[in-house]
Amino acid sequence: MTLLFRNLRNYGYIAVFLLSAAVLGISAYFASQFLPHLHHDFTIYSLIPPAWTIFIFLILLWNSTPRVEAFFLFISIVLWLTMAAWQTDIIGNTQCDSLGNSRVDTAKGTMSAKAYCDLSKVLEAFAWTTFVVLTLFFIFIIHLASKSVAMGRMFIWQENIYELPWFGQAPGYPGVSYAEYASRYGAGYGAYGGYPAGYGGQNVVQQLPGHSLVIQPGMNGMGPHVQQVPSQMM
Repeated sequence: MTLLFRNLRNYGYIAVFLLSAAVLGISAYFASQFLPHLHHDFTIYSLIPPAWTIFIFLILLWNSTPRVEAFFLFISIVLWLTMAAWQTDIIGNTQCDSLGNSRVDTAKGTMSAKAYCDLSKVLEAFAWTTFVVLTLFFIFIIHLASKSVAMGRMFIWQENIYELPWFGQAPGYPGVSYAEYASRYGAGYGAYGGYPAGYGGQNVVQQLPGHSLVIQPGMNGMGPHVQQVPSQMM
């Protein structure tokens, strides 16, 4: 597995968990104050994105593939974007400090308008932040998976998410660069596609037109060395 990608992904998801937990706590507080009759539409919806994110990310951290992760990230992005835009529309450009000692109605009486405004601003900021972070995750996964396919991991979308490399690394090998990956398996192998021998019980190498494959045993337990050689040289 590529350790750098795994660590960065875990750190990023921890940040999303913390943001989601904070939003869920504020939303739950608003629900206890306003439901069932006041601000019910947004209050109910505000519970969905953080609860969904915490639940689905626990599953993704346990087991995931790039294809599955991209799908659920896209759904999460839509949910958080909707919440952030909705909250922005509600709170607008209100200056919380200007509310003074005014109060707003709740299902149990009243609460400080300034406190409500401050919490709403926090909700808005955290929603936008989570949306941006999830969008970056989505872009990274699409880019890294596409790069892995170009390097020869044709089935990377179906593999474990930790097989993805970080930028400048090769898929599936801790700390191995693109150049090292290509030299280990031959220029044609690393650049044009193919899996290490024995991957999924099969050898997959895309032969270039007018070329022949030369396969040499690997040294010290390493994978075989595959080269694309022009046919006229054989």
